[in-house]
Amino acid sequence: MSERPYVLLSCAMSVDGYIDDATPERLRLSSPADFDRVDGVRAACDAILVGAGTVRADDPRLLLRSPARRERRIARGQPGDPAKVTLTWSGDLDPEARFFTTGEARKLVYTLPGTAAGLAARLGDRAEVVDAGDPVSLPAVLADLSARGVRRLMVEGGGGMHTRFLTAGLVDELHLVVAPFFIGDPSAPRFVGPGVFPQSPERPMRLDEATRIGDLVLLRYLAGGARG
Repeated sequence: MSERPYVLLSCAMSVDGYIDDATPERLRLSSPADFDRVDGVRAACDAILVGAGTVRADDPRLLLRSPARRERRIARGQPGDPAKVTLTWSGDLDPEARFFTTGEARKLVYTLPGTAAGLAARLGDRAEVVDAGDPVSLPAVLADLSARGVRRLMVEGGGGMHTRFLTAGLVDELHLVVAPFFIGDPSAPRFVGPGVFPQSPERPMRLDEATRIGDLVLLRYLAGGARG
């Protein structure tokens, strides 16, 4: 088995690079057709990773929408849903969040050594808490996931996770959906934050696909050194 899973990062953003607005209600940047496409991509992955901030802000279920896709996974001997993975530095996670309470998929929480014991006690049997070092090491997280049989990992946000994975050079494939409008609010969250990205003008990603989905466009990039 490889040292780390193949990492696919998926994001929908406005034309000016925002993944939400600054209002309390979640902004939908996608469409039913694109939600179904994302569901198909999820079904082909072994695990889905989001940051703890996304768990707190969006309360995602991270389950497949399509019963048929779930049944096909089970027929192949896989769990019905991909495993759920999150990273937290503070340990500030609600055991009642839908991340933990929905679905039968394995739930994994990676955190700091000083946070792990207390968080494990609060979450109980709802998730497995894993010490990922101080600071939390993405290569260590990926190595642990690989050892658990995760061959294909989907990273779904938020902007902090996008930035960490991209600046670390740990993304093999990027699915970027662009919505046909602007947000224009500097207080709203963006696709990525500041950082030193290896995907630079001297080492650009390769555009492998551009697909129209109604008024949306899907741009599928392969990063340098992507392993297919």
